[in-house]
Amino acid sequence: MRLLTGPSVSIRSIVLLLATIGLASALLGIHAVEGHAGSNDLETRLASESRPETDRARDPGRKPAAVVEFLGIGPGMTVMDLIAAGGYYTEVLSLAVGPKGRVIAQNPAFVLEFRDGANDKALTARLADDRLPNVERLDREIEDLGIAPASLDAVVTALNFHDVYNGRGPEAAQKMLETIHRLLKPGGVLGLIDHAGNPDNPDNEKLHRIDEKLAIETARKAGFVVEATSDVLRHPEDDHTRFVFAEGMRGATDRFVLKLRKPPRS
Repeated sequence: MRLLTGPSVSIRSIVLLLATIGLASALLGIHAVEGHAGSNDLETRLASESRPETDRARDPGRKPAAVVEFLGIGPGMTVMDLIAAGGYYTEVLSLAVGPKGRVIAQNPAFVLEFRDGANDKALTARLADDRLPNVERLDREIEDLGIAPASLDAVVTALNFHDVYNGRGPEAAQKMLETIHRLLKPGGVLGLIDHAGNPDNPDNEKLHRIDEKLAIETARKAGFVVEATSDVLRHPEDDHTRFVFAEGMRGATDRFVLKLRKPPRS
């Protein structure tokens, strides 16, 4: 390459010019990368075709980006997906915490065995070939998780608290939340999402629903403070009398979202 210069331009000036150009290019390159990363918000990542099509089809009814934002979950956090089932929220959380974060996808045996192992197969496929390198699978009972106390920034449990409360009883549900309380760091958050049921409705168990007040009462007994509730998944047209798996109800049930905080000094 030939560099054209005037007679008054010294070799030293040329060297300085080249160095300046190189430095500017390097800086421009860095800023371009930073700008791209900044614009790559969670909604953009959730829309990626790298996610399973079935997950993306469920997003309008589940509003995962809004839920994650409400709970305050972000990059670098250590988060547990409690009773993860096939891992829909596991992958959402994986994208939310990013490469420097960590997600634990926990399932007890009965969830993995449900429907001839459908959840086990789905989670295995989701994590195959290290698709989500920041996710660790934990197939252990809630009573014996093997996780150090005060080591989690957040826990999310979606659409399953009613099964524990209705199926195993209020004491078992409270014990589960007490376990999570111990595992959370002081100030940590439990996000509890579930299908709303009518108060004192004896049919809530078979409808797979629970009265929100019962969930709040149980959480408080376990040591949590109810910091906020969200209406993002509310469906006022749902009168809480239909089976949540009935035709037309998927993604259309009235759901409460609780942001439960472990007090900073507990």
